[in-house]
Amino acid sequence: MRRRRHKKDEHQRKGIYVLPNLITTAALFCGFFSIIHSIQGEFFVAAWAIFFAGIFDALDGRVARLTRSHSDFGVEYDSLSDLASFGIAPAILAYTWTLNQFGKFGWAAAFLFFACGALRLARYNTQRLDVEKKYFQGLPIPLAAYALAGYVIFHYRWKGDIEVASYLTLFMSVGLALLMVSNVRYRSFKSIHWRRKESFFILVLMAIAIFVVASAPTVMIFLFTLLYITSGLAEEVYLKLKYRKAPPPSSLSNPDGSKGEPEPFRVIHGKS
Repeated sequence: MRRRRHKKDEHQRKGIYVLPNLITTAALFCGFFSIIHSIQGEFFVAAWAIFFAGIFDALDGRVARLTRSHSDFGVEYDSLSDLASFGIAPAILAYTWTLNQFGKFGWAAAFLFFACGALRLARYNTQRLDVEKKYFQGLPIPLAAYALAGYVIFHYRWKGDIEVASYLTLFMSVGLALLMVSNVRYRSFKSIHWRRKESFFILVLMAIAIFVVASAPTVMIFLFTLLYITSGLAEEVYLKLKYRKAPPPSSLSNPDGSKGEPEPFRVIHGKS
C-alpha cells in the first residue's frame, strides 16, 4: 500500500497539469506583453502588465495546492516565468524609460537587477523546502519588480520630474538588486494557518487592505510595496540591536555565583 502511494506521489511530482501551468502561462504572457510595450514606449501599460503577472503568479501555486496538482515541472516552469515577468520585463522597463540616459551605467544597472533576480530565484529553488518556509531570505523577485513598476505608475499619476525619476530609478534598480541577493529576512505569508479562528482578524485586515488599494491603486500599490520592503529592513535592524544588547552566555551566573553554563537541571524529591 505504501509503495503504491509512493509511486502515485512520484507520478504527481513528475506529471504535467493543465490548470496551474495555464495560469503560469498567463503570467508569462503578461511579462512578454510588458516587454513589447516597453520597447514601443508605452511604459504605463508595461508597468501594469507586470502587476497582472504578479496576480497570475500568486494564483498558480495556490491553485496547484488546492487541486493537488503540484509537480516538479510546474515548479521549474513557474521559476522560468518569474525570471521573464519579474526579471527581464522590469529591467527592460526601467532601461527604456529612464536608465538609457546614463549610457553604460544605465544598462549595467538594468543587467544587475536582472542578474540578481536570476540568482534570487536559483537560491529560492534550492532552499524553498527548508530555509524559506516562514521567512524569505532576501527580497522576493516579484516584490522587487512591483517596486519598479509601481514607481513608473506613481510617476505618471503625479506627473513628477523625469530627471529626478531617472536618478531614483537608477538608485532603486541597484538597491533592489542588492536586497534580492542579501540575507535580509522578509516575512512569508505561507505560514498563516487559514483554518484557525485567529485568521478571521487577518481576513478583516486583508479586506481593509483591498479596499484601500482599490480606492487609489496607482498610489497604494507602490506604497504597500515600499512598506513591505521597509519592514524587512526594520526587522533586521531590530534583531541585530536586540542580539547586540543581550549578554553573552559566558556572562550568565550560576546559583552558586560562578560564571559559565548553568548546572544541569536536577530532580529533587521526585519533583521537577
